[in-house]
Amino acid sequence: MSYPPPIYRSDTGEASAWLRPADAAPELQSVNTQVHYLATGDTTGGLFGLYRYEMSAARSGPDPHFHKTMAESFFVLRGTLRLHDGTGWRDLGEGDFAHVPPGGIHGFRNESGEPVSMLLHFAPGAPRESYFEAVAEVARGERTLSPEEWTELYRRHDQYMV
Repeated sequence: MSYPPPIYRSDTGEASAWLRPADAAPELQSVNTQVHYLATGDTTGGLFGLYRYEMSAARSGPDPHFHKTMAESFFVLRGTLRLHDGTGWRDLGEGDFAHVPPGGIHGFRNESGEPVSMLLHFAPGAPRESYFEAVAEVARGERTLSPEEWTELYRRHDQYMV
């Protein structure tokens, strides 16, 4: 395997780093989940998306599904996350990592009765924020979706339920 072609073409570097403090407020507040948009596909030029996903002690999380256009990775910061790996549900604890390539069946949820905090990474950087926000609106009771509307929401956001 070799390095990909250059994205940056100048022979000198530039001051272009950006920072996000740990105490920044979450961009998304749902009923049982807070999501911090650490790096979106938009802010990384489509390279990746990185989110700190904090789940309350209540049971929550998506059922098994797959994506056609992106890989998804999980790194557990705190608590016990249940992850479906395509063959069954597995417990991931603090420091555990899982990677799901495009097409890989996966799901995740909190069934532990304790809060869970994890990093959620997508590559390339798809616009997942609008998906998270639509699901949060439903969870907060701000909107309802028919089965056909759920199917369309999933299709529009590269989410294929199993």
